[in-house]
Amino acid sequence: MNVAFLTTECFPYVKTGGLADVSGSLPKALQKLGCDMKVFLPLYDTIKTIDNGLYQNEEFKDTPVVIGEATYTFNFWEGKLPDSEVNVYFIDCPHFFHRGKPYTDDKDEDERFIFFQIACLELMQRLKWSPAIINCNDWQTGLIPSYIRFNYNWDELFKNTKTVLSIHNIGYQGRFVPATIEKAGLSMEHFYVEGPYELDKAFSFLKAGLWFADVLTTVSPNYAKEIQTKEYGAGLEGVLQMRSKDLYGILNGIDTDEWNPKTDKHIPHDYSYDKLEEKYKIKKHLIKEAGFKYREDIPLIGLITRLTGQKGLDLIMPVFHDLMQLPIYMMVLGSGEKKYEEFIERAADAYADNFIEYVGYNNELSHLITAAADMFLMPSLYEPCGLNQMYSLQYGAVPIVRKTGGLADTVFDYHEFEQTGNGFSFEAATPEALYLTVKRAIDVYQDKEEWEKIMLRGMKADFSWDKSAKEYFGIYEQLTINN
Repeated sequence: MNVAFLTTECFPYVKTGGLADVSGSLPKALQKLGCDMKVFLPLYDTIKTIDNGLYQNEEFKDTPVVIGEATYTFNFWEGKLPDSEVNVYFIDCPHFFHRGKPYTDDKDEDERFIFFQIACLELMQRLKWSPAIINCNDWQTGLIPSYIRFNYNWDELFKNTKTVLSIHNIGYQGRFVPATIEKAGLSMEHFYVEGPYELDKAFSFLKAGLWFADVLTTVSPNYAKEIQTKEYGAGLEGVLQMRSKDLYGILNGIDTDEWNPKTDKHIPHDYSYDKLEEKYKIKKHLIKEAGFKYREDIPLIGLITRLTGQKGLDLIMPVFHDLMQLPIYMMVLGSGEKKYEEFIERAADAYADNFIEYVGYNNELSHLITAAADMFLMPSLYEPCGLNQMYSLQYGAVPIVRKTGGLADTVFDYHEFEQTGNGFSFEAATPEALYLTVKRAIDVYQDKEEWEKIMLRGMKADFSWDKSAKEYFGIYEQLTINN
């Protein structure tokens, strides 16, 4: 079964969030199940071609793509996902993709991803490669179902092609002025109030995909339910309710080659659930490196996140002073909105004895903090799936989360008398609920034997992509059978 996987980020080439991790792992797991996977990705100027073993294909050069009244061209590069036979094709167009970052606020953001989507289909044509499935991801590839249904339906290559749209975050919808429809080469007949393309008087790439894709997936079962409600649907709950029979919540997995404490090349000591003393050595090392006075009875809380409102920073800030009076060490790694970056920088000055921050992203440090941490804080207001909580469970860093989206599917609140739970969770999106839950976790931490039971329940769970990939494969099979 030929499967095209269209994405705008993919680890290890380019990453801003969880989509990159999914794109770097799921295709490899599907390839093992028998799919012929091809990943399509823009060639951003931040991608190091030589270092990643990529080469330019000279067979098709300067392939034209028409957007509105303008014509642009692309070349393409090839490579393979690390440790796999999955082919990756990079759409090379400096005009659109040499911007220093994947996503911009530039006035031609619509044209950038119209171009990418059409270029992917044009490349498939030239490769004479017929996909049974095109798996699109988020709004940047949301027009593909329309193109397959209306613009490329003349081509025998796509005669039996089915489309799957995977929603990683419903909040990002690709909204542009209605004139964008004509630039995209699509028909204005689908633009009307509450119609396929219209969202609050704008043209939405994502809504187009939700309407015309054969199947919709999202990244956790609970999130699939949440986005059909007004609270979490971001204005798209109506179309999602309409498509509810075609909507599947499939929990993301994690790359256990990259995230495994038994083999992690980024940490000084490998460890496992039956070798926890090595984990404690990493904690001691990192605490001392941070310049803190080490005490075994004080837990280390890790926070690795995008510094945005979605991630619950507004729940932390009002009670931050109170948190820092508790017996804890805290390490924060992340970047994002200026006000949050400035806040954690001020906090590092004010609480130099037990708080340290690193503004930016550092892959090695993210592994070190996760391995060293006793607890991992993730108080998201909403979280489609989340990967960090699964990394932390795998590494024995007990998660403290708000019960939402994929966090509710993976982290189960500790119950002393029932001897269940792999973490600590709270429902109310309030600073008080967060503070009380952290305090409860610290209290339990003082009972080392009980704490290690909680750790082990998380460390022994299977978070690999194998189960999730089988669910995707089952959907693909069903779609091709129905042909």
